[in-house]
Amino acid sequence: MRIPLVDLHSMHQELSGELDEAWGGVRTSGQFIGGPAVERFEEEWAAYCGTKHCVGVSSGTAALELTLAALGIKAGDEVIVPANTFFATATAVVSTGATPVFADVDDATLLLTAEGVRQQLTRRTAAVIVVHLYGQPANMTAINKVAAEAGIVVIEDAAQAHGATWEGQRAGGLSRAGCFSFYPSKNLGAFGDAGAVVTNDAALSAKIRSLGNLGRRGGDPYRHDDIAGNDRLDALQAAILSAKLKRLDAWNAARRRAVQRYAEGLSGLPLRLVAEDPDARGVYHLMIVRTAEREALQRALAEEGVSTGIHYPIPCHRQTPFLAAATPRLRVTEAAAQEILSLPMFPHLSEAQIDRVVQALHRACEASAAKVEAGTI
Repeated sequence: MRIPLVDLHSMHQELSGELDEAWGGVRTSGQFIGGPAVERFEEEWAAYCGTKHCVGVSSGTAALELTLAALGIKAGDEVIVPANTFFATATAVVSTGATPVFADVDDATLLLTAEGVRQQLTRRTAAVIVVHLYGQPANMTAINKVAAEAGIVVIEDAAQAHGATWEGQRAGGLSRAGCFSFYPSKNLGAFGDAGAVVTNDAALSAKIRSLGNLGRRGGDPYRHDDIAGNDRLDALQAAILSAKLKRLDAWNAARRRAVQRYAEGLSGLPLRLVAEDPDARGVYHLMIVRTAEREALQRALAEEGVSTGIHYPIPCHRQTPFLAAATPRLRVTEAAAQEILSLPMFPHLSEAQIDRVVQALHRACEASAAKVEAGTI
């Protein structure tokens, strides 16, 4: 049988009763926008992340856009972002009129570093968005120190890091605001687009809530303080997320066990795994390996029924809308974009499935080595 990159069916099968109950509760209540289901999830997610406030929103992109807008980021400002990230991190900056400034990443973790932030600071820098990519938290202690010295605000893009920790503190609660996506394939995923912002800043939380709800003030549905859009989290998604949240830690632990088995099986092969900092505890949203023979390995795995992905083949600063910017060459990001390969990763990935992937990689690497020795490549 084919091994998928992500298997949502098994997760939903495990929770079928709770999911039916969640849907039934929303249907019976008749409150599809806001209401108890949204309030309950916001309280649960804030508590889980170790923050005082949570605002549910329509997507991870909206979470970033609303946070930047609520912080007053505007035209003329610069926001530092890692070039090795999903496109939405950068476009969220553009949505405010500000300019994304792309930084290179660490060669071992592929994450933004304090030095990377420092190198991109200018008098126009207003903020930095730290992306906890692949489920691995960046070194927030060092980055927060550099940001504090520069007088700029720190935002976390934790869209792939639900439950990850840095020095024992969960992602999202390590900065002024943490932005999450609950896209279906995330470690904590909804049944469609959904997102949230967590923060300890009550005024910021209130501003984000207003901007995500047509600029309404407090509970008055007819008073609008800002020109703003509609980016609310709907009740069905909130109810689904509350049901899944009960399993999140167990599912993350299963991902870590899978990574350990992968690491043991892949030892000795010409593949590099993304490193985990000793002060971090990642949740492995993705299982990333780096190889100079990516296309050959990807073809070989496909022939053996193993699905793979690439996250991401084109760095943000090389995407069409940003090509005109005077971004210098970012050595690590550009090299990694040619090498990274995502292997199957999900909580219900079995040992037998992992072993199949590992064996397929061994055969592919051996075949590649034989071609090199024979001089055919």
